[in-house]
Amino acid sequence: MDQNIITEKIIGCAIEVHKNLGPGLLESVYENALCFELENSKLKFECQKILPVIYKGKTLGNFKIDILVEDSIILELKSVEKHDPLFEAQILSYMKLGGYKLGLLLNFNTTLLKKGIQRFIL
Repeated sequence: MDQNIITEKIIGCAIEVHKNLGPGLLESVYENALCFELENSKLKFECQKILPVIYKGKTLGNFKIDILVEDSIILELKSVEKHDPLFEAQILSYMKLGGYKLGLLLNFNTTLLKKGIQRFIL
């Protein structure tokens, strides 16, 4: 499936979650609701995907990707009042380490979810 079509479906699912729950809840609530919507939309996804950090053949530790969709798009969820540039560094690091070309940063703590969506391409 084309990444633009997948992205549209993901954003539609996220908007549905935000429309029903509104802003101000814990990130974990939005993650569970978004996984429910992704499942209903028939998209393949994995929640809390382990991403190992490998250095010269040695695993140094792991990161957790909030949601990986169709084995190609990273979703990093937030529920914060203020945007922090570290969020961008976080998702870009995950994308580089995992070899993913597309990522979405979704901040659910906004009055309009469209204001809380950022797309990253490597």
